[in-house]
Amino acid sequence: MLRRVVRQSKFRHVFGQAVRNDQCYDDIRVSRVTWDSSFCAVNPKFVAIIIDASGGGAFLVLPLQKSGRIDKVYPTVCGHTGPVLDIDWCPHNDHVIASGSEDCTVMVWQIPENGLGTPLSEPVVVLEGHSKRVGIVSWHPTARNVLLSAGCDNQIVIWNVGTGQAMINLEDMHPDVIFSVSWSRNGSLLCTACKDKKVRVIDPRKKRVVAEKDKAHEGARPMRAIFLANGNIFTTGFSRMSERQLALWKIENMDEPICVQEMDSSNGVLLPFYDPDTNVVYLCGKGDSSIRYFEITDEAPFVHYLSTFSTKEPQRGMGYMPKRGLDVNKCEIARFYKLHERKCEPIIMTVPRKSDLFQDDLYPDTAGPDPALEGEEWFAGKNGGPILISLKDGYVSTKARDLKVVKTNVLETKTATKAENISTVQKHASPQRTVKKEQKIEDKLEEVLREFKSLRDRVILQDRRIARLEDQVAKVSISLSPDWFHTSSIRENFNRDTSSAAVDDPEGKPCYRWAFI
Repeated sequence: MLRRVVRQSKFRHVFGQAVRNDQCYDDIRVSRVTWDSSFCAVNPKFVAIIIDASGGGAFLVLPLQKSGRIDKVYPTVCGHTGPVLDIDWCPHNDHVIASGSEDCTVMVWQIPENGLGTPLSEPVVVLEGHSKRVGIVSWHPTARNVLLSAGCDNQIVIWNVGTGQAMINLEDMHPDVIFSVSWSRNGSLLCTACKDKKVRVIDPRKKRVVAEKDKAHEGARPMRAIFLANGNIFTTGFSRMSERQLALWKIENMDEPICVQEMDSSNGVLLPFYDPDTNVVYLCGKGDSSIRYFEITDEAPFVHYLSTFSTKEPQRGMGYMPKRGLDVNKCEIARFYKLHERKCEPIIMTVPRKSDLFQDDLYPDTAGPDPALEGEEWFAGKNGGPILISLKDGYVSTKARDLKVVKTNVLETKTATKAENISTVQKHASPQRTVKKEQKIEDKLEEVLREFKSLRDRVILQDRRIARLEDQVAKVSISLSPDWFHTSSIRENFNRDTSSAAVDDPEGKPCYRWAFI
């Protein structure tokens, strides 16, 4: 009996292919921020790219079909006051995206149906709770409106975006910068990689560390850790000799890895992208010009190298399309959006098949856009796996839902239901605002009229006083001047007033009395 030499795998012949130049996105100023983020996020409708922007932070949001040269004045999402470090599309709404920035805030944005027509500077909600820059944002995989953020203040905050409140704050678990955060398949656990070289598994609702491994990778360069579908953890990092490594861990026993493989001696941080449907991991190194992919199985050596896709240009970032955005008719199992210095280039990974029929083995049911839980249910302790959909007939996106944020008043003592609060706001908010606005205008008008009347009265009084003073000055000048009688004006006044001022003296001659004031 012949011994099998080559391992059987349906992904053994996966090959990558870059699209034509006219299908790329050209003339994009990709961000130069020194942060180990992917700088790109993709969903079945849009591709978002963090770009260089003066006077703050911004990122582009382009419809997938808008390829070619992008105009320099194309509208951007530009509400942050500092550079944007990370972006992430909501898995339950293809028009909602979250962004973290150096300005210490997290913002959630609603993108219009056909993309941006004008610059978008007003987010749906601003989440403020970090004291230093926010480098990681990640949506919960199965619960609606639950968002995680991690900052350089070494804390993780989990938000209820529907109310704009920070529900969970993990601030004492990481003594140093957090490199990566990953949700488990059902969102019940977190996996983090920290600068202290520890990989931690955390139950966020109980605020406790379930498992941890010290010096998962002994090198000083950044690590990455992600959850796999079966609950194991896949990590990338560096050895003591600065060689890049990948490792597989079991949560129940973190003392020893299931396997460790050394790759090369490059210094670029490896960004792992995982497909839970096929158990294939794609490794993209920042600054590399290649994408390596591995299949993870239950057979030794557990992490099986498949192949490498290489190009000439190094990559500055990478976006990964969710499974429901792929073309199943072309046996496409992955699509990447590679960021160059001035453009974004889609790369398609396909499995060669002769048949044109739907390939069930390549496309098992995958996670759909519908959430399994509401955010309040998850915070209350409930768990739920992703709701799966079939890709046999292709994925058809539904109409976008608006993200609604209901701010709760913590000072309000009355207990009211959410529906009552919303109806009260809708009924009474606008009339009250109108009445208050009109009252303010009337008060200002009355105040202006009062001031005008007061000023007018003052002017009249001053005019009268000035006239009196002028008369007094004129009379005083007459008495003091030696040739006062020879002036024409004085003579006229003298002649005019002689009859009234003259009186007879005892000798019968007229005499005159002068009175000076």
